[in-house]
Amino acid sequence: MRTDFGLVLTAALFLDTFWRSNGEHASKGPCQPGFSQRFYSVLIPRDVLQGQGILKVKFDDCMGNKAVVFQSSNSVQTGGSIFVQGAGASLDEPVQFKVTASGPHKHIWETVVQLAMTDPPSPQQHENEVTKKDGRVTETKEKREAFEAPPPVIKFSGSSLNSSKGLRRQKRDWVIPPINVAENSRGPFPQMLVSIRSDQDQDISIRYSITGVGADQPPNEVFNIDPVLGKMFVTKPLDREHRSSYHLRAHAVDMNGNQVENPIDLYIFVIDMNDNRPEFKNQVYNGSVDEGSKPGTYVMHLSAFDADDNTTANGMVRYRILSQTPHSPIPNMFTINSETGDIVTVATGLDREKLSQYTIIVQATDMEGNLNFGLSNTATAIITVTDINDNPPMLTSRTFSGEVPENRVDVVVANLTVIDADQPHSPNWNAIYRIISGDPSGHFTIRTDPVTNDGMVTVVKPVDFEMNRAFMLTVVVSNQAHLASGIQSSLQSTAGVTISVQDVNEAPYFPTNPKHIRFEEGVPAGTSLTTFSASDPDRLQMQQTIRYSKLNDPADWLSINRTNGQIVTTAMLDRESIYVKNNVYEATFLATDNGSPAASGTGTLQIYLIDINDNPPALIPRESQICERLNRNVNGVNITAADADTDPNAGPFVFELSNFPTSIRRNWTISRISGDYARLGLRNQIYLEPGMYEVPVIVSDSGNPPLSNRSVIKVKVCPCDENGDCTTLGAVAAAGLGTGAIISILICIIILLSMVLLFVVWIKRREKERQTKQLLIDPEDDVRDNILKYDEEGGGEEDQDYDLSQLQQPDSLEHIISKPPGVRRVDERPIIPESQYPIRPVVPHPGDIGDFIHEGLRAADNDPTAPPYDSLLVFDYEGSGSTAGSVSSLNSSSTGDQDYDYLNDWGPRFKKLADMYGGGDDD
Repeated sequence: MRTDFGLVLTAALFLDTFWRSNGEHASKGPCQPGFSQRFYSVLIPRDVLQGQGILKVKFDDCMGNKAVVFQSSNSVQTGGSIFVQGAGASLDEPVQFKVTASGPHKHIWETVVQLAMTDPPSPQQHENEVTKKDGRVTETKEKREAFEAPPPVIKFSGSSLNSSKGLRRQKRDWVIPPINVAENSRGPFPQMLVSIRSDQDQDISIRYSITGVGADQPPNEVFNIDPVLGKMFVTKPLDREHRSSYHLRAHAVDMNGNQVENPIDLYIFVIDMNDNRPEFKNQVYNGSVDEGSKPGTYVMHLSAFDADDNTTANGMVRYRILSQTPHSPIPNMFTINSETGDIVTVATGLDREKLSQYTIIVQATDMEGNLNFGLSNTATAIITVTDINDNPPMLTSRTFSGEVPENRVDVVVANLTVIDADQPHSPNWNAIYRIISGDPSGHFTIRTDPVTNDGMVTVVKPVDFEMNRAFMLTVVVSNQAHLASGIQSSLQSTAGVTISVQDVNEAPYFPTNPKHIRFEEGVPAGTSLTTFSASDPDRLQMQQTIRYSKLNDPADWLSINRTNGQIVTTAMLDRESIYVKNNVYEATFLATDNGSPAASGTGTLQIYLIDINDNPPALIPRESQICERLNRNVNGVNITAADADTDPNAGPFVFELSNFPTSIRRNWTISRISGDYARLGLRNQIYLEPGMYEVPVIVSDSGNPPLSNRSVIKVKVCPCDENGDCTTLGAVAAAGLGTGAIISILICIIILLSMVLLFVVWIKRREKERQTKQLLIDPEDDVRDNILKYDEEGGGEEDQDYDLSQLQQPDSLEHIISKPPGVRRVDERPIIPESQYPIRPVVPHPGDIGDFIHEGLRAADNDPTAPPYDSLLVFDYEGSGSTAGSVSSLNSSSTGDQDYDYLNDWGPRFKKLADMYGGGDDD
């Protein structure tokens, strides 16, 4: 590396606010730490001044660039950019050096900077640098000629491979500079970029080739090389936005394919042209700002992305506002940061109640906002002025009035209207009403109508005309949201509300409801119990009369005086009645005034009935059983009593055996168990036959005086098993049946079962005989199920060619009588009594068909009038005419032979018919 070229260069960090503000990381994907380029190539004019900046090296470690240190292979001065500190004329040949960046994370990034000297361009050359056509930057003739200048020659450096002379150490040159190619070049193509040669091409034949993306890897054949001359060409226009650089390797081999030089790396950078307009992500952006905002208040952010290189002016976008609609209160209410795209306010006067929305046209231009050379695009920003609570609610009147009937609730008595200029149905507009005075008892509340925002004064607690004839309320209204800073409440936010109470006819009421009284049960009818009177609340303006009536008296024990409410019994009160619950009898009475309309109130009278001893006890149980022989100590029946009265008129009970009949006390005994229980049993050495015995027992309660009841308990005495349970025979005997009666009942049961069995056997035998009787016909030919009986057959033979006269009895028998004996015609009827053929019953039994056919056959065989051959037998003459029409005209609708094979599928009953008609050609 040369160090005597007269320049001291310094690399420093250049952080551009445009990089951070426009969200380039978001638009280009995740942040990639490092330098923006791997190689920087700078042409320095010879007339460059000392201290003049020549290059901005861009770097980002994606962590805020904190404590990042930059160094170069030359000297280092961290100041911000690379400056010229010496005379540029001493830079005779290109110089390269490395710039490194390191931070606290111990990672190091590198980039290469190449500087070369060039003559300053003439003014005319600068003016003709680029031209603009149809919004796209194109190359000028001068620039194309510059690219068409003779390309540099790149020689292979390092050790050469020579089979005859061995390795030959050559002078190592500097790093091969990248090849810059302008994008969108118009050619002509192929366009030569560089010439590659080896020092050994004078001795042997060399073949050159290139490899890498763009050569032999997709996209293929963007670059190619003349294998003999080593000239490398680009074959088509390049697009930096598609691919900004290419890395190729150049190879040199002999005719046998042997490598004669080490491969060299070729870096091809596509020079950016301003061929892309800035593009907004959205065509319409929406923002908002509170009304009354101060100047400098942030409103919204717009950003545009330019696909060109953002490290050059081609991709540096600047913003400006083209128009604002409407222009009120001033045409320039907003401004935009030209680099970041942030829109802020610049003036006061935003008032939503006057203007709620602004429309701004924003223009983004590249080339750092140069309108002459940059490309532009526009977007629309819609700014909504949001509401703040800067308008207090105001009541439309200072006083309101209303009226309400007494004793009514949930009634709206007054409607308060309010005006609020803030945004409707928002917390800044919604009204809240409060009663601050005039209603200490809380009779009223004010509810807000969600649609109209009016206040509805509503009664929530009944008012009494006799207590308050009018109310004077003080009401204040406010919003859900607090007023904005500096906004004072209006005097019209407070109003007075006057509410008049209307007197109505109120129902009489019983001061004590329900009313409780105590009486002993059993009081006779006509006893005065109490006076149940009501009061009328309308004591100021209405003097009314109250009448009483009975509304509900379940047992119909009471009556009430219509005028004074005195209650008298109409029947004896009974505590044990089903209408008394928990010793309390309840009745309801009605008090009605004579107002218009009449009003009535109800009152309940509860009578607590004190018990008296008016119910004798009843013995429990009424039936039981006892073993005839068992241990007398445990043998017995536990008995008790039930009394409808309560203590002290119920237990303990006294149990005694009745003195009559005398055998009761002789055979039975009662022993006391407790106050309510006793045991009834047989006396010792007493044996009773099994049977049912009635034992009278006298039970007395503990009332004063006591009440007694003579009850009979039925005791069943029976033999028992070892468990003390009555046996079955014993139970029957105990029921009162003797041994003879029991035996008679069993014999009757056996006879009845035998008769049922014989009847079942006879039915089975008869059914078996019917099933075993065989018919004379073949079961397959049995068509009994198809025999139909008709009452009228009709005469159907008239349309045939039969001579029925030959089948009838002749009118004269002379020709038969005159014939010699023994000589007869076979078709003549003999003069003898005809055989009597059996008459078939109208509804024959299916089992008798065989007998009928057999008898008919026997009669025909014995008939002397029958011919000796098969002939037609006339059983009955059907008449000379027929009311039915001829059936000779009935023809089959089908042509040709009919297929009767389907008869085979109809079962065995049609098998014969199928054999007759389904034979096909055999017939």
